[in-house]
Amino acid sequence: MYVYLIGAGPGDPGLLTCKGRKVLSEADVVVYDYLASDELLSIARPDAEFIYVGKIAGNHAMKQGDINKLLVAKAKEGKVVARLKGGDPYIFGRGGEEAEELVDAGVPFEEVPGISSSIAGPAYAGIPLTHRAFSSSVTIITGHEDPTKPDSVHNWDALARSASTLVFLMGMKNLPDIAAKLMAAGMSADTPAALVHWGTTDKQRSLASTLADLPDAAVREGFTNPSIIVVGDVVKLRDRLGWFEKKPLFGRTVVVTRAREQASDSARLFAERGARVIQFPTIKIAPMADYSELDEAVKNMARYGWVVFTSVNGVRFFRERLDACGLDARALGGVKVAAIGPATAKAIEAMGIRPDLVPSSYVAEGVAEAMLALGMEGKRVLLPRAKEAREVLPEALRAAGAEVDVIAAYENIPSDENRQKVMEALEAGELDCVTFGSSSTVRNFLAAIPAEVIKAHPEVKLAAIGPVTAETMRELGFEPHIQPEKFSIPALADAVCAAFAK
Repeated sequence: MYVYLIGAGPGDPGLLTCKGRKVLSEADVVVYDYLASDELLSIARPDAEFIYVGKIAGNHAMKQGDINKLLVAKAKEGKVVARLKGGDPYIFGRGGEEAEELVDAGVPFEEVPGISSSIAGPAYAGIPLTHRAFSSSVTIITGHEDPTKPDSVHNWDALARSASTLVFLMGMKNLPDIAAKLMAAGMSADTPAALVHWGTTDKQRSLASTLADLPDAAVREGFTNPSIIVVGDVVKLRDRLGWFEKKPLFGRTVVVTRAREQASDSARLFAERGARVIQFPTIKIAPMADYSELDEAVKNMARYGWVVFTSVNGVRFFRERLDACGLDARALGGVKVAAIGPATAKAIEAMGIRPDLVPSSYVAEGVAEAMLALGMEGKRVLLPRAKEAREVLPEALRAAGAEVDVIAAYENIPSDENRQKVMEALEAGELDCVTFGSSSTVRNFLAAIPAEVIKAHPEVKLAAIGPVTAETMRELGFEPHIQPEKFSIPALADAVCAAFAK
C-alpha cells in the first residue's frame, strides 16, 4: 500500500513533473480533482480505477473528510494510490490535511510537488513575480476568506506596505473587498494589478489594470474563477513579456480528425502553436481478424524485391506480424524498402531499417513515379496496407511489369468519438478550423457531422493535408481553404498558422 499526493500542475499537461508522470502511470487507483485533464488521466494505466472527487463552488463531488478516508481505505486494500491534485498539493490544495490523515492511519505516502498556478499563471501571462527592478519577494495569499468576518487572517496593513508582489488565489468573489482593504491600508489606487484566467491552458485570458479599477474591469471583461489576482509593479511587464497569448493560433479552436493512434502528435503540433484542440478521431485503426496471408508473406520475404509502406499503421502492423512469426528486421535483409513520406520513414527507421526510397511527393502517385523510374519490370512487390485503399500504386506498378501482392494489414473503422464537442463548438461559434489528414477522415467526418451543418458555418476553415484529400473534399461539395505545399502534418500546422495570420 502506498499513496502519492501528486501535483498535476496548473493546467498545461506538459507541466506535470517527470516523477509525477511516472508514479501516475504505475498507480492502481487514481483519485482526481476537477482540474485534471483527459490528457493527464490518459497517462494512467487503462485498467486503473478512476475516482472523481472534484470540488467547484457549490458542487462538491466528495467532502474533504471523505476524500481523506477514501485514500486510506484504498491504500489499505493493498493498492498504490495516485491522488492527482491541481497545482501543488501543499499550496492551498489541502494536501497537508490528506497527508496527516495518512500518517495517523499508518499509510506510507510521498508528496510529489507540482508547479503551482500562483507561479505558472502569471508566467504564461508575461508577469515575472520577482524582478530586480520591481520586487524581490512574493506573498501568496488565499482570497477565499469570508469578507464579513470581524477579524481577518490577513494583516492588510503589512500587505499594503510590503514591497512584495501579492498573488491571491481563489479570490474573484472577494476581488472588490481585496482591492478596498489594500487601498484602505495605504496601498496606492494606481498600483498595477492583473488577472489571469485559466492560466497555462488554451482558455487563458489576462487583463492588466490598476488596483482601483480592477474589480470593474473584471466585471466588464467577464472574468470569473478560476482566476489569479496579481498586485504589484511587476504587472507593468505584461505587455512586453507576454508570450503565451501571442502564439499564432492562440484563441483558435482546431479539430484534428486523424485516428487516435496518430492524433496525439497532430494535436501536440497545434497546441504548441496556441490552439485549443478537439480530437475527433473519425476512424479507428483495427487489426485484421485473420493474418494468415500476411504471415505467409512475412515468413517468405526473400521472394520480394520491394516492400512498400504507405502509412505508419502499415509499418506498425507489419512489425507486429514479424514479432508474431518470431522474426525481426533481418527478414528484410535483401529487400528494398519504400516509404510514402517522412513520418512513415521514421517508423521504418524505428525498426532499424533505413528506407531505400522516400519520394519528394508524399502521395501514392509520388511513390509510383519514383519506383517506376528505378524499373519495376519483373520485380515482386509486397504492399501491406489498409483493407480499403486507393488502387493507384498497385495498378501503376503492375502496368510497369511488376507482380504486386496487396495484403490487408489493418482496417479503418468509422468513429464519431467526441462528436458532441465538435457540435457544441460549432453552435457556440467557437470552431475555427477542421483538419483532414486523409480522404477517409473527410468521408467519416461528413458522415458524423452532416454537410449542411458545416455549410451553415462558412467561417470555419477546412484544411486538407494534400491534393488527394483535397480532391475528396471537392467531390463531396467542399473547397479546401488550406493546403500545404508539402504533404505532412507539420506542414499542415504551419499552413493553418499562415492562413489565420492573414
